[in-house]
Amino acid sequence: MNKEIIETKGKTILVTGSPGFIGAFLVLRLLRDSDFKTVISLDNMNDYYDPSLKEYRLSLIENEAKKSSAEHIFIKGSIAEKSLIDSVFEKYRPQIVVNLAAQAGVRYSIEHPDVYIESNIIGFYNVLEACRNYPVEHLVYASSSSVYGGNKKVPFSVEDKVDNPVSLYAATKKSNELLAHCYSKLYNIPSTGLRFFTVYGPAGRPDMFYYSATQKLVKGENIKIFNYGNCKRDFTYIDDIVEGIYRVLKGAPKKEIGEDALPVPPYAVYNIGGGTPENLLDYIDTLQHALVNAKVLPDDYDFDSHKELVGMQPGDVPVTYADSKALEEDYGFTPKIGIKEGLQKFAQWYKEYYSKN
Repeated sequence: MNKEIIETKGKTILVTGSPGFIGAFLVLRLLRDSDFKTVISLDNMNDYYDPSLKEYRLSLIENEAKKSSAEHIFIKGSIAEKSLIDSVFEKYRPQIVVNLAAQAGVRYSIEHPDVYIESNIIGFYNVLEACRNYPVEHLVYASSSSVYGGNKKVPFSVEDKVDNPVSLYAATKKSNELLAHCYSKLYNIPSTGLRFFTVYGPAGRPDMFYYSATQKLVKGENIKIFNYGNCKRDFTYIDDIVEGIYRVLKGAPKKEIGEDALPVPPYAVYNIGGGTPENLLDYIDTLQHALVNAKVLPDDYDFDSHKELVGMQPGDVPVTYADSKALEEDYGFTPKIGIKEGLQKFAQWYKEYYSKN
């Protein structure tokens, strides 16, 4: 894929979904290492999980902003509010947009479909329309490994067919890719979708397994291990995800004219995953050691008595496995942080955070 290098010096970037998990760490990186003039965070601070965690991440951002040469602006609101999104684009004219705002979670989508349509479909449409009416140099947006559904071929490649989602969440993410392609073709908007593979780390989402399992173990409750432990996940540490986004936003698909004298859609999709799927039971064992090492749990904690093997959950898939060669070829980056290092950092953060809160 031919790239157009994006000059960021003195420009404005909008990150929706910050101070969500990935968005917050991306904004921290932008304030710390980049030369943007203005960094805008936008999030509705909903209660899908404990809002105090988003408030904590926002406090980290505000503290970093005090040391940064860039101005940080936080806007509370939903991307599903078209008038809000239009007003933000009209006022600040961001040259780069990273859309991470979305209703996440496979299982939650089964019981609460409305919020997925509102945020992931209507909200993303509003962002695309704003990018059309107030042209941007690059739109980067979050897709998901969930789009691969029950694909049997592994590792998952961006060249694979992804027409058989097994959850509404996955269907909305595939829809995002289709909508982005349409807008890239019709309006020549450079867009890049990123299929994230099971992101984890400090200050992450409490609904993710590693976090929710930790909270249950601390309370002495049992953790459910789905598909009787016969699952593999391509876990990706938050720092690797942020590094990938940071590199991608600086290189947009190049605007080109095709053989038919019509614009070729400046559109791309990449996987971001470690490429080393971990067996769920091995992952749990690594988490246990990390929690003991960080003194979150005592040395003599009886883990075996708190494990419950159960069947597969609706919407889940047995394996996720990223082929990230395209990302390496085009941006020189492959995730490198393994679960032993990543889970230890999470456990140390968990100990510190919950000791204070």
